[in-house]
Amino acid sequence: MNPLSRFAPLCRGPLGALAPLCRGPLGPLAVRAKQLIRYGAVSAVATTVSLIVLGVLVATDSTTPGWANVIATAVGTVPSFELNRRWVWGKSDKRSVLAEIAPFAVLSFTGLVLSTVAVSGAARWSDGAGFSGASRTLAVEFANVAAFGSLWVAQFFILDRVLFRGRVNAATVATTVSRAA
Repeated sequence: MNPLSRFAPLCRGPLGALAPLCRGPLGPLAVRAKQLIRYGAVSAVATTVSLIVLGVLVATDSTTPGWANVIATAVGTVPSFELNRRWVWGKSDKRSVLAEIAPFAVLSFTGLVLSTVAVSGAARWSDGAGFSGASRTLAVEFANVAAFGSLWVAQFFILDRVLFRGRVNAATVATTVSRAA
């Protein structure tokens, strides 16, 4: 079975906004491409929020880089969950704590552990190398992005195949595409 076949219904029916995407044999692939682009945009938003919080906390020495990363990740997880759930996978029904929020929190916690180790290591390395101020903050933020970036692709497939499996809402995708056009 073609893994993109579940997107085929999005290319039929009264979805005039999707018509340009659905022409030809690559129609479902085009819909998947739009989903990946939205997933990337959500990641950019969540990463920006997290990096701003992380940068402020590290630059002001408000807390240790490890704890700053915990706080920044927690803050960035909220828009990541909501935007992924609603905009990328088109879910608008009631959230399930056990089926959605808890697994998403586990994914975020896994990224948090990996990024905290990387951030703490980058801070120690920066301190040992005599970095301070902006150079130290930049090294810590780079470590954060590298750690989360390494999990980015895996997280997409986990969200798609497990967490939000088979829950693409055609009306939401059509509305999103028509607004973007």
